[in-house]
Amino acid sequence: MERREMKAQGAPQCCCGCGGGVHKCDVAIIGGGVHGCSTAYHLAKKGYKVALFERDYISSGGSGRSAAGIRHQFGTEVNIRLAQYNMQVFKTLEKDLNYPVSLEYDPAGYLWIAYSESQLAQLEKNVAFQNELGTTGSKVLTPAQIKEVAPHLNVEGMLGASWNQEDGHINPHTLCFAYADSAKALGAEIHKHTPVTGILMKGGRAAGVHTTKGDWEADSVVCCAGPWSVEVGKWLGLDVPITPERHQILITEAVERMKHPMTLCLDDGSYWKQCPNGTFMLGWGNPEEKKDTEYTSSWDFLDEVTTRVLAKMPVLGGIRLVRQWTGPYDNTPDFQAIVGATPVPGFFLNCGWSGHGLQFGPSVGRILSELVAGEKPYIDVSMFRYSRFEEGDLFFETACI
Repeated sequence: MERREMKAQGAPQCCCGCGGGVHKCDVAIIGGGVHGCSTAYHLAKKGYKVALFERDYISSGGSGRSAAGIRHQFGTEVNIRLAQYNMQVFKTLEKDLNYPVSLEYDPAGYLWIAYSESQLAQLEKNVAFQNELGTTGSKVLTPAQIKEVAPHLNVEGMLGASWNQEDGHINPHTLCFAYADSAKALGAEIHKHTPVTGILMKGGRAAGVHTTKGDWEADSVVCCAGPWSVEVGKWLGLDVPITPERHQILITEAVERMKHPMTLCLDDGSYWKQCPNGTFMLGWGNPEEKKDTEYTSSWDFLDEVTTRVLAKMPVLGGIRLVRQWTGPYDNTPDFQAIVGATPVPGFFLNCGWSGHGLQFGPSVGRILSELVAGEKPYIDVSMFRYSRFEEGDLFFETACI
């Protein structure tokens, strides 16, 4: 569909029952995380008039609260291909967007560590698939080789690991700010502290948004609201199958940089890395974590994550802890994203990333702009379709925690 064919005629009515005058744009985007900001940038780059709405500040939700790991290492074809694009973009994104603040891309590497034969077999299969699709930097390491890339690790019980040196870290806040500011420079409107409270409808089609600061008429609406997409979907009678889940992170004081990559242990779900500023970030995928979007942290997490990580990296003993926070995952039944059109014409979803969404901002922001424009996406993401849950056509990512 060309842009000139997407223009709505007449005054739409708000599905929440309010009236009043409206502003106009081509595309309204809900959510100011990396996916919303990247989608806004790519649409503005195509010449669309874009309005993005964030109820708080840019990167205030899951994006800004993430562990900010970026990697090639996935186990499904679509995620491997998307990751290849993402990792290539991250290398030059700061320059490409002409952004004056460092995005802190830090290719310190990424270790997935196996403690059982079945875990190691899956990592070997993942690496073989990555190599087959052109990711030449991924390899399987022996315990001795693990010590070479992470000399401070206690490798007791480790059978091997998958590794890619190009994987690593990027600053989640500046990544979101860079896309938002670049979208704004191209003419997009970025509305912070502007909650969306309803979807405008006309003739059975999504035709804009109602906000606490007025209505915006639009030809298309894109929802990038993470776990809060469930509420947005309900306004339209859509059952968006997302379960929110708290995930907590701990930060230490800054210490001298040591040779240590992002490390993820498949025995207990603990992970940690040293950030470019010298701090260590510690996390743990607790399967019993609360299923909500509250930002409350716990003493239990502090005790559990430090106990688990210190057993594997005792050199961290004595380093002081300085802060702790919580951010939400938006888990789907198969822990894969929901991307694309919905049964409501003009309404698109980009959510359900289940904890690995930050790094897909570059690729999927571009893809959403192509889908909204009626173009064929440069990578097929039809497997992420909303209808797959009703169809029973789930597909699982083998490299997800």
